[in-house]
Amino acid sequence: MSEQPKVRTTEGVVQGRRRQGHAVFRGIPYAQPPVGALRFAAPAPPHRWEGTRQAVEFGPVVPLSLPIDVPPQGTDWLTLNVGTPDPGAAGLPVLVWIPVGGYLSAASSDPMFDPAALAEAGLVVVTINCRVGAEGFAFLDDAPPNRGFLDQIAALEWVQRNIAAFGGDPGQVTVAGVSAGAGSVAALLTMKPARGLFRRAIAHSVPGLHSTPALARQVTAAFADRLGATAPTAEALRDIDPWHLAAELTSFNAGLHAHRESWGRLTETGTALCPVVDGEVLPETPWTALTGARASGTELLVGHTRDEFRLFSVMSGRQGTFTEQDARAALELLAPQPHGAEGYRAAFPQAGPEELVETVYSDALFRMPSQKLAEANAAAGGTSYLFELCWVAPALGGILGACHSLDVPLAFGTLNSPVGTQLIGEEPSPEAVALSRELQEAWVRFVTTGDAGWAAHRPGGHLTRVLDTESETLPYPEQASRRIWEGHSPAPFDLS
Repeated sequence: MSEQPKVRTTEGVVQGRRRQGHAVFRGIPYAQPPVGALRFAAPAPPHRWEGTRQAVEFGPVVPLSLPIDVPPQGTDWLTLNVGTPDPGAAGLPVLVWIPVGGYLSAASSDPMFDPAALAEAGLVVVTINCRVGAEGFAFLDDAPPNRGFLDQIAALEWVQRNIAAFGGDPGQVTVAGVSAGAGSVAALLTMKPARGLFRRAIAHSVPGLHSTPALARQVTAAFADRLGATAPTAEALRDIDPWHLAAELTSFNAGLHAHRESWGRLTETGTALCPVVDGEVLPETPWTALTGARASGTELLVGHTRDEFRLFSVMSGRQGTFTEQDARAALELLAPQPHGAEGYRAAFPQAGPEELVETVYSDALFRMPSQKLAEANAAAGGTSYLFELCWVAPALGGILGACHSLDVPLAFGTLNSPVGTQLIGEEPSPEAVALSRELQEAWVRFVTTGDAGWAAHRPGGHLTRVLDTESETLPYPEQASRRIWEGHSPAPFDLS
């Protein structure tokens, strides 16, 4: 049996293991545990160590604010994992995956993000843990905002220092994510401390999920009051158990609709504590920064699924139950003002309440932010490749449609992971395998060359790769929605 692989990082030697033709290193700290005096602080550089550190187990999961039962783990949350075809190689392209969902979860250990297939294709794959929920995004008077983004920057700095020792090229780094991970990627495009830390970006299902400081301050104050804290400060929250804090945020998120009159659009997202456009860590939204030439464009692969909202309506048990009152509320809160509601009624005259709710939620939360990021990046001098996934998830008789997150197991080639199985079925069809290969090849080509393999998305043409059993490059499929949103970039949520 060959000796297990060892790599010397700037902090010390790590020993991983060989697996499926590549080497994996897990649970490597890129910053100190953010607990005690460091809780709610910016990430601190990791400690050095003597000897060899075993890097075969994933680091502890950051406290999650989700309606699932995850047992508390350790506090060394700020770790990352590396999968590499060969630690002795040089100049391999690097993919850094940010596994953030809803700004509420970040579990790099999810089997859906297994790097085996991508490593076999020649990529060095880094997956990271970072702070989310209250730990990462509560707007506290005495702590830096957007700490989750600061963690991601610290992880990218670690990659710049160390990835060459794992066979990677620090000049060929692509940062990638889905949903809130894609929102993180979009934010990194505009944040000054992130400049020079990556060359390309992949963003699947970008959310338009930001708060103004005024709204974030009021929401955090209400959350602190729920906890019995004396003030919305790090000092007042520091002694509350992190997993208890996460559980309380789960309950708080479930009751957001009660605040609709004062908190408006935010209450439709299920995410009370999201990134804040604070003027410093996150100076402005990615769309305004790029279109205003205050951020430079890059090589960007961005896209969304056709039926983004279907996953959430099915999971919540609401699918098939939406009423005309629900449609009016969705249009009033989420359609662009002042004429967006009328625009949807005119563009979809035959649509019933169900279709209207699904369309406006899909557009406002993911489809339009993704399409507009492609346009904004091109306006800033970058090259944007846009896709829409239209292939229907076979599970549950196809009721999920081309739903949110279906593209992730396809891209990673993890069709047999738990999430992949839930969406695609126990035995992936030949069509699923072929589509997975197509999307994965697009990723590998893009990470390696900056070209996704189809025509770029430019003003006028709006060419888009429509991923299906027979994929085609066509004009953007959601033209009716695009016209409704023309001139309206996703704006931060604000007080009503």
